[in-house]
Amino acid sequence: MTLPSQAAIVVIGGGIIGCSTAYHLARDHKADVVLLEQGKLTSGSTWHAAGLVGQLRSSASITRVLKYSVDLYKGLEAETGLATGWKMTGCLRLATNADRWTEYKRLATTAKSFGMDMQLLSPAEVKAMWPLMETGDLVGASWLPTDGQASPSDITQSLAKGARMHGAKLFEDVRVTGFEMKDGRITVVKTSEGDIACDKVVNCAGQWARQVGALAGINVPLQPVKHQYIITEKIDGLATDAPTIRDPDRRTYFKEEVGGLVMGGYEPNPQAWTTGDVPNDWEFRLFDDDYDHFEQHMMQAIARVPALETVGVKQMINGPESFTPDGNFILGTAPECANMFVGAGFNAFGIASGGGAGWVLAQWVVDGEAPLDLWVVDIRRFSNLHRDRQWVCDRTLEAYGKHYTIGFPHEEYASGRPRIVSPLYDRLKQQNAVFGSKLGWERPNWFAPQGIEPRDIYSMGRQNWFAAVGDEHRHVRERVGVFDQSSFAKYELSGPDALKALDWICANDVSRPVGRLTYTQLLNTRGGIEADLTVARLAEETFYIVTGTGFRTHDSSWIGDHIGEGLKATLVDVTEDFGTLSLMGPRARDVLAAVTDTDVSNAAFPFGHVREIAIAGHTIRALRVTYVGELGWELHVPIAATGEVFDALMAAGKKHDIRPVGYRALESLRLEKGYRAWGSDITPNDTPQEAGLGWAVKLRKNTDFIGRRALEKTSGSALKKRFAGFTVDDPDIVLLGRETILRNGEPVGYLTSGGYGYTLGMNIGYGYVRNADEVSDDFLASGDYELVVAMERTPAKIHLEPMYDPAAERVKA
Repeated sequence: MTLPSQAAIVVIGGGIIGCSTAYHLARDHKADVVLLEQGKLTSGSTWHAAGLVGQLRSSASITRVLKYSVDLYKGLEAETGLATGWKMTGCLRLATNADRWTEYKRLATTAKSFGMDMQLLSPAEVKAMWPLMETGDLVGASWLPTDGQASPSDITQSLAKGARMHGAKLFEDVRVTGFEMKDGRITVVKTSEGDIACDKVVNCAGQWARQVGALAGINVPLQPVKHQYIITEKIDGLATDAPTIRDPDRRTYFKEEVGGLVMGGYEPNPQAWTTGDVPNDWEFRLFDDDYDHFEQHMMQAIARVPALETVGVKQMINGPESFTPDGNFILGTAPECANMFVGAGFNAFGIASGGGAGWVLAQWVVDGEAPLDLWVVDIRRFSNLHRDRQWVCDRTLEAYGKHYTIGFPHEEYASGRPRIVSPLYDRLKQQNAVFGSKLGWERPNWFAPQGIEPRDIYSMGRQNWFAAVGDEHRHVRERVGVFDQSSFAKYELSGPDALKALDWICANDVSRPVGRLTYTQLLNTRGGIEADLTVARLAEETFYIVTGTGFRTHDSSWIGDHIGEGLKATLVDVTEDFGTLSLMGPRARDVLAAVTDTDVSNAAFPFGHVREIAIAGHTIRALRVTYVGELGWELHVPIAATGEVFDALMAAGKKHDIRPVGYRALESLRLEKGYRAWGSDITPNDTPQEAGLGWAVKLRKNTDFIGRRALEKTSGSALKKRFAGFTVDDPDIVLLGRETILRNGEPVGYLTSGGYGYTLGMNIGYGYVRNADEVSDDFLASGDYELVVAMERTPAKIHLEPMYDPAAERVKA
């Protein structure tokens, strides 16, 4: 075997993800690709995967990725001559209680929103499709006919053959031992068989992806977990085309295989393998059978399929699968190294995802940016918190244990908390704060009134915090509230070329004088919205950038990667240097004026400005900006002084009835005001024009910026989708997002976010209305609208302006 001395792209790992990525790089992009596998193809975790292929996720983009896998598997054998074992058997998901049934009604609505026909069946219909099943405890089941199953090894070999047919070179028994780096980029892949110089590296090393990443200083937060399933002897009466079954209330799954059943599950007490390194020689190897641990699945499975009690077990498979701390897989550009891409952590969904993940990852590698909104799987959703191996292990086991539990809205993880707290944590706890967690930060979601236990009680309907959040919401509208937003991600960009760099990166005009702040999007080359943040100019060469907690790694990496070569501009993350107190409400100025000598009148401190002011003897960066549609300031305080400044505000605000307010009220306030949330309402799939944010783009200015060309191409042409708001009068309905929008009875889109507007006294949803010809003002206004909520139609009213705006004058006053 002679390895080439150089290649454009080196793919590490010969499981289904690596082979799919190499196949798509070679087929779609004619790329010069070399794939390296340390053992034999499929020898990691691919070969022992159960091979169920489901397609539905709550993200439209990820659903599209999974649908692509199914389409690819259907046609791959014709292309390569190698069978994939693909069988479109459909999938039944069983429900045994009312909450699960509500979840399925919502899922079926989502599926239809995404163009998939998920049906809801009665227990009798389920019994007819799967006669060997015990159905006495069922409420019903969902049925997705296009789901199915495949043979993991066969698909991978077929993809590998396809990759070779299109010119990729695949090598087995070659271990990657290290990298040569220059200026934070990989230049050479070092292997057991020699070195390969390359332009880009794709880390698809499965459960070794963490170790391979570490060789280049990259963090891939993975935890191998032991996942067991059995393969039974032949079962009389089992049809060869029997649908796959997911029985989440019993935590198990089934699929037909050679006349018998494959049965496994997701237990609440999973077993981690190691938090250390996975042995390199773990090739085609399994753990010893653990029937004691598996017994919990066996009991549940026999109750569902009584024939299992008497049938023999041909084989037990107990192998490691790579899981992540949030149950979503990992794709994309590593933030620590601009030319390493990662495709790993498939949470036992690698076969379902394999085809589509390879397709989008190949595109990402070639373009340097994701082809779709893939935020939920983007590696940049993690932070330095995820370098803590024990924390990652604990959280991953919790996520594994929740794999089949009911997905209640607003549910929070419990493990590894509290991890990062603001200086106000204890003060807010004494005020009965109920905390949520975002990227490790504890944040107050709501405050329990006296006599109410400060904890979330989850349900599918209105939850126990609904009324309390309504009180907080009204308080901000009528008086003044203070939000602890210390978890905001904060950066400083400074240097002689800082403005030049930001001018290229930002869609809005940031070249304003010192003391001004700008709300702006950062766009990709397609004109889609990659980030949404504020930029405050503190000095000629210093800018202060504030963005959402969860986007910390993503946004800093996007900005850092797009500072032009040779420019003198330095980006520094200062998140932990500043606490943030948002003082909001009609009486905010009264409170602020009482604690500072600075003139905070509208004439002296207008909207959209930033000033340094003194409070309690500390210098504060005060940003006049709002996300709630009320007069207010974000006060960025040196972190050690946060408590003192908070106490000063609370003391001065006492006569104005000041109170701390949580993130749930923030959400309902912003919904009424029509502010967009990045990641749901605005994403890399949406342009500012489609999102109604064209006013924040400097197209009139003769300055080039990322995404400008794409926007100019479509400028003046008809928009095919437009962002709109909807209200629903029925108070019993709960809007969460993904509900289908009907116009004159026809589906035209789905909600991107939903909630309740307490000032309006109505449910509020936002989403994009689509039309192949044009979505004109007339098209929007002339329709008769309904929303489909959990498969029920309900009348809705469309809104093209903010729904609550009497405060507009107050905000600017």
